[in-house]
Amino acid sequence: MFFRREVIKKITFDDHMKAARDAGFRVESAGGKTRIERKGIACFAEDGGTDLDGKPVPRFTVKAGMVVGNEIATLTDGGFQKFFITPSGKKMPAQAWQLAAIQNFQEDLREALGMTSLYNEAMGTVSNKYLYDRVEGRDKGTNDKPWQVTA
Repeated sequence: MFFRREVIKKITFDDHMKAARDAGFRVESAGGKTRIERKGIACFAEDGGTDLDGKPVPRFTVKAGMVVGNEIATLTDGGFQKFFITPSGKKMPAQAWQLAAIQNFQEDLREALGMTSLYNEAMGTVSNKYLYDRVEGRDKGTNDKPWQVTA
């Protein structure tokens, strides 16, 4: 018939991962989650349900970071410099080419998965953690106020 409605295909998480493979990413299952990697940058994703429009989207459980050995180092802002810190505690300073590689990885992956690209994330690399030296440990115990005299 002429006025027949098209059947809408329900996109699954596996369809998203196939789209990532087609875009040049290496996708492999790892312990209940899916590792997505390309050129030394990787992240972990899992099925995240649906977005506000009702479209299924993946949820990133470990955001994009540099691959160091077998671990994914998370980008951390130290206030004066950005660092990569692995789950085992290794710390290394971030270089400009690494930040650009993470930015390109995230944008290409979002495009391949059909996800919305947010303006603030598209402008530059967004850190996963913020550890400023001035506020480190401020939430532990009670601190003296500068205007109070201590005995």
